[in-house]
Amino acid sequence: MPYASIKKEIPCSKEDLIKMVLDIEKYPEFVPWCLNGTIHSKKEKDDKIEIIADLQIGKSFFNETYKSFVIYEKSSDTIHVTNMDGPLKHLENKWYFKQKEENSEVNFHVDFELKNKILNMVMVKSFDIGLKKIADAFEKRAIELFNRA
Repeated sequence: MPYASIKKEIPCSKEDLIKMVLDIEKYPEFVPWCLNGTIHSKKEKDDKIEIIADLQIGKSFFNETYKSFVIYEKSSDTIHVTNMDGPLKHLENKWYFKQKEENSEVNFHVDFELKNKILNMVMVKSFDIGLKKIADAFEKRAIELFNRA
């Protein structure tokens, strides 16, 4: 299974970054290969926000929609995502946010496996490049939206 971590310091508040990550329906505006984002349900429970959402991802011959379960833990400023349905056999990603004076530190961890073994082999080969593009897109979007310096 591909696994990777990325750590970035972004000149925005952690609250703004968390808000942006949870705004799944806006992903097609800036996330590479994201064609559509749909939130099916969003519930606030005590210290958590739980979201069930679909993301449609596409590039060349690959065009799939997967359903995920997203949990935002307010007390720890973490977001945990797991797959529920779609082409993924396994997905787990975690976002950790930490305020550092004027910047925020974001740690992102992801591991996944596609059900289709051939597509999975293709994805493994381009995983690092794709993940870097996605992380850079989140950073660029956050700066455009929230860093008005």
